[in-house]
Amino acid sequence: MKNKTKVYQLTTCALMAALMCVLGPNSVPIGPVPVSLTNLVIYLAVYLLGTKGSTISYIVYLFLGMIGLPVFSGYEGGIGKLAGPTGGYLIGFILMAIICGIFMEKSHANVVITSLGMVLGTIVAYLFGTIWFIYQLEYTWSQALTVCVFPFIPFDLAKIVIAGILGKAIRHALAKAHLLPTAQKEKQTDVQE
Repeated sequence: MKNKTKVYQLTTCALMAALMCVLGPNSVPIGPVPVSLTNLVIYLAVYLLGTKGSTISYIVYLFLGMIGLPVFSGYEGGIGKLAGPTGGYLIGFILMAIICGIFMEKSHANVVITSLGMVLGTIVAYLFGTIWFIYQLEYTWSQALTVCVFPFIPFDLAKIVIAGILGKAIRHALAKAHLLPTAQKEKQTDVQE
């Protein structure tokens, strides 16, 4: 059982990093910061891997982009993207994965509590990225929020809902297959709900 779980975690970690590499570059530019699917994959990774695994899978993705693979939004790569005005959001996603993962693990994948953690994690990523954006381009707070945060709120809320639906369903299937070490706790939580 322990080896089966370890293989699942390593495989899923690699799959989530690969999925970020495939979906991350596909973005819609709506200003200086594009709408991308990277955070949707992070939200799903949180459900499937928890704090440690989702954070590692995102860091692998980030590293691949840093060394020049075109996996960031708009099919860009390289350290320049991280050092640029929108790089703070990429770094902020590390904090987001950690916060989301803690909420998911502590609640045993309760969708409402995990979603609240995702909202909080996203706010922290917004804050980190916006501070970096302001530092780089010397925008005011209101200007930066107008172009970097407000347009993204509906998209990110929709991604959180999608991740909640898919994540819970996939976790349930994996628990049935005995691939999650927390399956017993989640069954008890489901009974209580």
